Amino acid sequence: MTDVRMNSFQTIPPVIKNLIIVNALVFFAQQIFGDSPFGVVNNLFALHDVRSDFFRPHQIITHLFMHGSWSHLIFNMLALWMFGSILENVWGPKRFLIFYILCGLGAALLHLGVLYMEMEPVMAAFKQLPISQQEELLYSGNFKINTATVGASGAVFGCLAAFGYLFPNSLIYVYFFIPIKAKWFVIFYAALELWLGVNNSAGDNIAHWAHLGGALVGFLLVLYWNKRNRRHFY
Repeated sequence: MTDVRMNSFQTIPPVIKNLIIVNALVFFAQQIFGDSPFGVVNNLFALHDVRSDFFRPHQIITHLFMHGSWSHLIFNMLALWMFGSILENVWGPKRFLIFYILCGLGAALLHLGVLYMEMEPVMAAFKQLPISQQEELLYSGNFKINTATVGASGAVFGCLAAFGYLFPNSLIYVYFFIPIKAKWFVIFYAALELWLGVNNSAGDNIAHWAHLGGALVGFLLVLYWNKRNRRHFY
């Protein structure tokens, strides 16, 4: 059984609380200063393909605190609280924050890698256009390579993977009604994301590979941290 000091257990531990606050404040900033998908906030801080003129290295971190809609924000923050709170209570704030950021980085890097390969045909066609049309497209919201990616989902999937690994037999209630053990929920969700990522020919505007990248990093981190202490399960 995981050693958790119940007298120090917090329903909303400090890192989780501050992450929720920061994400909410950034979303308000998006609404105020970014009145279109290609508003100034998105151009500067959302994650773009590395070949886009809007790409900046800091976006690998900043996109984690941005969201595309109220439902996107609420769902991610609810999942972060559900799965991240127990992890922060077990690990402490410092380790949890490191874990969260590393999962977000892993999500961003896998997403960018897959996006780079997927966009090769688009870039090949782009290079065949006259220079005048290329220059017009470079800063156009209609140019697919300029599409922005936002959301904490990758880091949240890392929390879900860690939760499923450390607490495999805990029950998760799907739609607040259907009970399923955490280990099976994580395996099913990861398999679904992989299938959707591979077969996403129509395009559903969801970064499935970012989800998988975050989950993979989360699993590898908790596997490494826990490899010499097999008692940390229940």
